[in-house]
Amino acid sequence: MQGSSLTFFQHLEEARNRIIKAIVFLIVVACLVYQIIPSILPLLVKPIGSLIFIHPSEAFITKVSISFWGGLFFSSPFFLYQIWQFVSAGLKRKEKKYAAIFGIWSLILFIVGISFGYFLVFPIGLRFLINFSDEFIRPMITVSKYVSFLGRITFLFGAVFQFPLAILFLAKIGIVNIKSLVKRRREVIVAIFIAAAFFTPPDVITQILLAVPLLVLYEVSIVCAKFLKIKKGNS
Repeated sequence: MQGSSLTFFQHLEEARNRIIKAIVFLIVVACLVYQIIPSILPLLVKPIGSLIFIHPSEAFITKVSISFWGGLFFSSPFFLYQIWQFVSAGLKRKEKKYAAIFGIWSLILFIVGISFGYFLVFPIGLRFLINFSDEFIRPMITVSKYVSFLGRITFLFGAVFQFPLAILFLAKIGIVNIKSLVKRRREVIVAIFIAAAFFTPPDVITQILLAVPLLVLYEVSIVCAKFLKIKKGNS
């Protein structure tokens, strides 16, 4: 069956099946991650040294949270595969090959974004916020808040690094064009900084560290879109 011939309800059924597969896969991987938490935890708390918990169930809930974030990370290739397979189901045969290529780059950019958030942005943002402590205000960070903060920052960067790829994909299949990408550059810059301020903690450093890579990747996507257009014109 051609992807373009799928009805609305068939698309809903396709989405439901892929979501169920993704959730089941996440649960299985999260359970496996739970078994290796003693090996993971020292790496996670290394930027701060030690943590505390103030509720009897907090340590257990935090381990479940780590299992979830870890499962999400290790399941990301499967998730991205499901997403791009769903996207390709609605494309023409000629366009489906682009979904496979973009799926691979999607995984690469996700890992790069996660690494950028974990190794650079998170330590800088953490040090910046902790430096507001003084003799009257001392940092005593709970393990649940720390893990939640770490998970949100790293996966935020993994997600936003998909933004330029999505733009390039839309340009490739003709939904957006290069002229509109260039013409609306100012609006995009403003939107990126607003989104960075909304999704990051209330500090300028983290916001800039999110906005600048997005701006760079947006410009790269424009260059790549021009290259693909030229290449298509020469073929």
